[in-house]
Amino acid sequence: MSAPTAESAHTLRIEGLHASAGDTEILQGVDLEVSSGRVHAVMGPNGSGKSTLAHVVMGRPGYEVTAGSVTLDGVDVLSLAPWERAQAGLFLAMQHPTEVPGVSAAQALAEALALRAGDDSPSANQLERTRSLLEAEAAAVGLKAELVARPLNVDMSGGEKKRNETVQLAVLQPRIAILDEIDSGLDIDALRACANRIEALTEAGLGVLAITHFTRVLEYLRPDEVHVIVDGRIVDSGGPELAEALEADGYTPYLPEEPDAGVAVSIGGLGSPLSGGAGSTPADDPFADPWADPLDELG
Repeated sequence: MSAPTAESAHTLRIEGLHASAGDTEILQGVDLEVSSGRVHAVMGPNGSGKSTLAHVVMGRPGYEVTAGSVTLDGVDVLSLAPWERAQAGLFLAMQHPTEVPGVSAAQALAEALALRAGDDSPSANQLERTRSLLEAEAAAVGLKAELVARPLNVDMSGGEKKRNETVQLAVLQPRIAILDEIDSGLDIDALRACANRIEALTEAGLGVLAITHFTRVLEYLRPDEVHVIVDGRIVDSGGPELAEALEADGYTPYLPEEPDAGVAVSIGGLGSPLSGGAGSTPADDPFADPWADPLDELG
């Protein structure tokens, strides 16, 4: 990937991040750094903290940061409201994009671009330019133009919503994009279109934190580094070859071993009443003759 210039380089730095939901600690000391033009893939089993990491960085309510820091170009991200984090240059492609009835994509994105430029609201020309950008980006990922003209994500399939997230990402051109399982729900053509477009954006300096279960998206969105997260901690990091190893071996090598419950012995084994050990109580013979006289055993 081409290296961004010093003037355009940006860095998202996560250090010692601990976060809880209710009484449950989910993130237990995450350290991660994502810079312009680089793709970091975060992989892990279900419930390992991948989506929680994305939500905490973007400021979703319901999580409490108990330790650590998140900065973007030295600015304390955790002190900002979610909209301020977006305005500062963070973008979240959601795993389950939200429908926003009554608000078109052009209106929403034109407002965002105007605020970033310091304007209270977009002009008519800005709105028209945003519509043109949306149509061009929709074509780039194979999304019909009429879909981006309707209210945001309304009545779209799961795959169409993911394409629409990619369109919004390309129009907004953030500094760092967090992709929360953008491959979920996509067929192979949609996956290739979205991943290739995001890959092209990284060539222009976009930094990417891609959260995924599977390696197929990484065939098109090529990672510079791959990280394995288990139980809220980064337990391994490496190059693209680490993703290949995960594809072959799964996450089992990183999971704690199940304790050996041992073998239960029910008849005649050590510890069984039939073993005749000290302190044991004789048990009824399961094979005894039910018609036998019990006095016969006394001779």
